[in-house]
Amino acid sequence: MFNSLRGIITDKRNDSVHLLTGGIEWDLSVPLKDSAQLPQVGEEGRLFVWLYHREDQMRLFGFFDENRRSTFLELMKVEGIGPRQALKIMGGIGQEELERALETEDLARLEAVPGLGKKTAQKMILALKGKIVRDTLTVPSSAHGDLVEALVDMGYDRKAATEALAKIDGELSREPGKAEDREKTLFKRAIVLLSGQ
Repeated sequence: MFNSLRGIITDKRNDSVHLLTGGIEWDLSVPLKDSAQLPQVGEEGRLFVWLYHREDQMRLFGFFDENRRSTFLELMKVEGIGPRQALKIMGGIGQEELERALETEDLARLEAVPGLGKKTAQKMILALKGKIVRDTLTVPSSAHGDLVEALVDMGYDRKAATEALAKIDGELSREPGKAEDREKTLFKRAIVLLSGQ
C-alpha cells in the first residue's frame, strides 16, 4: 500500500492539497496545520498518506510526517471520531499542544478545538493518554532509549518510565560506579519507583 507521495504541489487550500506526481495529480485531504508546514505551490513536497476506502467512496489523506499520520490513525480509534473529524481536530490544534493536553488531561484545551465537545474530549483522554507522545520528546537520551522500551514492554507507561529514569539518573550522577552497574541500578530502581514500592 502507499506510504508517501512526492511531487510538485499545484494547489493548497484549508483542508486539501493537490500534488502532481508523474503525470497524475492527487487530491489529498490534509489537516490545516500540516498544509501550512508544506512547501509553497510550485515547489516539491512529500506527504505521508493513508487511503480511506468504503463501498461508496475513496479518499486519500496526507500528512506532513509519519508522526502526524499515526496521530490521525489513533484519533480514529476513539469512539465517535471518523476521518473527517480527526482531520478537523488536527487542523485545530498543533501536535505538541495536542500531546500536552492529552498527557495533562487538559479537558478545557481540547474542548476549545472547533467541533470537539466535552464527551468526545473525555473519550480522547481515556483512549489516547500515553499513546501519541513522540519518542523524540519522551526519551531523555539514546542511552536510556533501550531502558524505556524495556519498561514499556513490561507494561509501564512510556512517559512515566521516561520521567522515572531521568529522576533516578540525576540521583545516580552523584554516586560513583561503573557504566554497566549504573545501567542495571537505573533499571532496577526505575521498576521499584514505577511499582510504587
